[in-house]
Amino acid sequence: MKKIKYIALSLFALGFIACENDTLDDLRDRVNQGTEDLPDLSAGTADFSNFVSIGASFTAGFTDNGLFIASQENSFPNIMATQFSKIGGGTYTQPMMSDNFGGLILGGNPVLNPANGERLFAERLVFGGAGPVPLQSINPVAMSTTDFALNNPTGPFSNLGVPGAKSFHMIAPGYGNLANFPAAANPYAIRLTGATPNASMLDLAVAQNPTFFTLSEVGGNDVLGYATSGGDGSNPITDTATFDFALNALVAGLTANGSKGAIGNLPDITSLSFFTTVDYNPVPLDAATAGFLNSAQGYGAYNAGIVQAYAFLVATTPLTQAEADAEIAQRTITFAAGEGNAVVIVDEDLRDLTGINMQLQNFRQATSDDLVLLTAGSLIPQGGGTATPLADTFVLTPQEQQEIATATAAYNSSISAAANANGLALVDLNSILVEASTTGIAFDDYFLNTDLVFGGLVSLDGVHLTARGYALMANAFLEAIDETYGSNFVASGNVAKAGDFPTNYSPLLQ
Repeated sequence: MKKIKYIALSLFALGFIACENDTLDDLRDRVNQGTEDLPDLSAGTADFSNFVSIGASFTAGFTDNGLFIASQENSFPNIMATQFSKIGGGTYTQPMMSDNFGGLILGGNPVLNPANGERLFAERLVFGGAGPVPLQSINPVAMSTTDFALNNPTGPFSNLGVPGAKSFHMIAPGYGNLANFPAAANPYAIRLTGATPNASMLDLAVAQNPTFFTLSEVGGNDVLGYATSGGDGSNPITDTATFDFALNALVAGLTANGSKGAIGNLPDITSLSFFTTVDYNPVPLDAATAGFLNSAQGYGAYNAGIVQAYAFLVATTPLTQAEADAEIAQRTITFAAGEGNAVVIVDEDLRDLTGINMQLQNFRQATSDDLVLLTAGSLIPQGGGTATPLADTFVLTPQEQQEIATATAAYNSSISAAANANGLALVDLNSILVEASTTGIAFDDYFLNTDLVFGGLVSLDGVHLTARGYALMANAFLEAIDETYGSNFVASGNVAKAGDFPTNYSPLLQ
């Protein structure tokens, strides 16, 4: 059940089979009671001396709508590197941001979105008491000092996570070349390339001759961009052939020197709180407002026009009356006094009636099968979804959700095949998110789920993880590595502990 009707915001039990199905917590308890010693840490057949990571936002440590020093320190590969250091792992380097404010600037100035003048690379979100708010609304002096043209750090970097990168971006030359910005370069990639601006993320990794690697979120942004834009067509899903080419190139390059590694599959992103926080029927109305919306000045004329248009179609086309009645019922818009009114949305998959009546746009009221995006939360109190229908960019219809599910399943099939063919550890991130979003998931003394703000797993932006969530993810990678390469991070207790990682950061963090 959703706990938040709308948000004013624009924008596992980790199980390990030891000798007798013991969990890590069971082992810890017996050690604490003096009844059993944990074994010494072993690397198995893996060599962690030179560890690199390729990925996108999760690899980088992106959280609360930003990348900043504290979030990078709690990135899941950096958490893993801490454990690797206990058994021969070398120094793990990251392209550290200049502050804890998040966001980026260019040439000393904010990079603005030409469409609305807002900061293109916004500062992080913090908890404002009722929900997430921009950091600057609480701490006005929190201005980014990370300039991706003037003060980039010097590599090479072990962490090659690039927020926003799609699968094919990870192998694209020039994706980190400032000269290609903004058309074909990513500011976070620009901060990685240094003296080799045309090097791809894969080139930068291979040049370091890694002995072990993680490959994560490959394909994540290939569907996420489509999902967070409501499937409006502005950010299409990457076709499977393109994804497969990029994935196979990444795996081939990273394993060419015999390096071992772990690859994560993709979760069902529509289970994240960005898609599940805002209800489809969050609107309370008084009798007068409901009456006006139902009148001819509201949606009354639209409803009448729908009936007339379908009468014409029944008379002139093979459409049956039963079919027409079903579509009329789907498209009829009505409101009532009280709670629980469904928002009105634009659904591009409805039958186009504008050829009969130009006023009959593709409107209908949302149902429980629709996902209203977090970005719609600030519009609903202002009449969005009632006086003004919510545009396609704010809603995922069942058809659009199916497109995402189909692509994700295809990507995961390819990821599994690549892992099996190359002897890589496969991390089932999909199952972890399914558990977290349904029953919740235990992590040491904590219980995590995907609720926004209070669930503990997903950060304030509704998409990326909290530090504690990244710790859980790191442990999932370590468990898969144990299973594939015979190491024993889990059995020896050398894993991240939930209590060492926060679920939110102070707005005073600088």
